[in-house]
Amino acid sequence: MPERFIVTSNPHIATTQTTERIMREVIFALLPATVAAVYFFGWRVLAVIVISMAAAIGTEALLQLALREQIRIKDCSAAVTGLLLALTLPPTVPLWIPACGSIFAIAIAKQVFGGLGTNPFNPALIGRAFLTAAWPSLLNVWKWPHAAQSVVQQLAASDAVSLATEAISSATPLQLAKSMGAQVPLEPMLWGNIAGSLGETSAIALLAGGLYLIIRRIIDWRIPVAYLGTVAVFALIFKQDPLFHLLAGGLLLGAFFMATDYVTSPVTRKGRAIFGIAAGVLTMLFRRFGANPEGVCYSILIMNAFSPMIDRLTVPRIFGEVKRHA
Repeated sequence: MPERFIVTSNPHIATTQTTERIMREVIFALLPATVAAVYFFGWRVLAVIVISMAAAIGTEALLQLALREQIRIKDCSAAVTGLLLALTLPPTVPLWIPACGSIFAIAIAKQVFGGLGTNPFNPALIGRAFLTAAWPSLLNVWKWPHAAQSVVQQLAASDAVSLATEAISSATPLQLAKSMGAQVPLEPMLWGNIAGSLGETSAIALLAGGLYLIIRRIIDWRIPVAYLGTVAVFALIFKQDPLFHLLAGGLLLGAFFMATDYVTSPVTRKGRAIFGIAAGVLTMLFRRFGANPEGVCYSILIMNAFSPMIDRLTVPRIFGEVKRHA
């Protein structure tokens, strides 16, 4: 009888998921957005993505080698960071920009805190925030795809917009709505035929990747649903088009691929819902009252800082636990 019982320490939940497998699934889920970026903005996009991923992987390997640690680039976490960072960049950035962003993201936002699993903030978003602060003029140059010239001309000819076509061609849909009062039609935003960052333009590609991760149970549905639902509700409160805000900017990329990061988001179910709701509120406040029309990056980073507190406040009740009395 004794050999039938195995006494071990927790945790007792076994899973076939590994870090490498999860990261490979995320890369696969980002392929539709990557293909859409190449289709709309040209083959130069691949150079931006490859340089960003190579810089992230190389930086992590060099730092682990310098610290005499085991080189763990096979877990693909650095590759995911480089890919996500590249997809947040405009298609016109110089090729050294993604390299600088990935080096900063891995060295400062990840390895300084001890590497994978110990970083308090999403490394890709930290890299994007660093690039925005260091070279804002290069990070705010936008380009409409050639196939979208009809949309640009339609906006320029509308009664609501009295600016030149060149001014519209250098603005994203969020910038047009905030500064010029013009709303880009929803159909081009759904397919990605608009100006914006590489991986943020095609909503249908991001939705496909996000749903894939949910179906494969790589991410929890609570964060993206709470995030997107809150944005839609606040858009109605501000008397704006909720579909426009859901499709515009980096919301879908952030909701499915950034806010759901295992390390920097809460682990409890209630905590994940709270995280998503709070990020949605911050995003809409930034978009409505901030100087920058976008708000996804800083909203998620702010909520990353609150993740440990949210977990502590939403720990499930243990039945039969004896309460401590002061």
